[in-house]
Amino acid sequence: MTILFYIAALIAIVASIMVVTRTNIIHALLYMVISLLATAVMFFLIGAPFIAAMEIIIYAGAIMVLFVFVVMMLNLGKQAVEQEKRWLSTEGWYFPSLLSLILLLEIGYLIVSGQTAPFNGRQIPPAEVGKELYSTYLIGVELAAILLMAGIIGAYHLARRKKYVVHRFLKTEGAEQ
Repeated sequence: MTILFYIAALIAIVASIMVVTRTNIIHALLYMVISLLATAVMFFLIGAPFIAAMEIIIYAGAIMVLFVFVVMMLNLGKQAVEQEKRWLSTEGWYFPSLLSLILLLEIGYLIVSGQTAPFNGRQIPPAEVGKELYSTYLIGVELAAILLMAGIIGAYHLARRKKYVVHRFLKTEGAEQ
């Protein structure tokens, strides 16, 4: 089982490097999903299936959907669409597909064999985690939500195109706006 952990860790490292080095935002987001899935596999291997499930649901699911919405909201125009069509060739999908297949085979092997790490601590139910998050750590949760919202608004304002409006009295005859 240790070798599976190291394989998942290697996939997480490689995918994280690919996130940082990609120039195409969609490819970077795909590698980020792979990195998050590899992290979830590592949590599952050390005997924390709840954390692994939360990693997949919250980060690989919800947060990545948020990132995709921000990319869609920026809408960089026709040139970006044409460039994206050129980038979305089948060659760009081979490596992420290979990494995902390795992770899928690892999870399948773990489920079939039933091997998990021995758990020596106290098991904490999900309800207790939720109570702690929204009572003791409420300020941290709210600050994280505000930070995400500020990032989205900032990205929108940085990327939006400025429209220069000419007042109707300043237009010349025959000039188009």
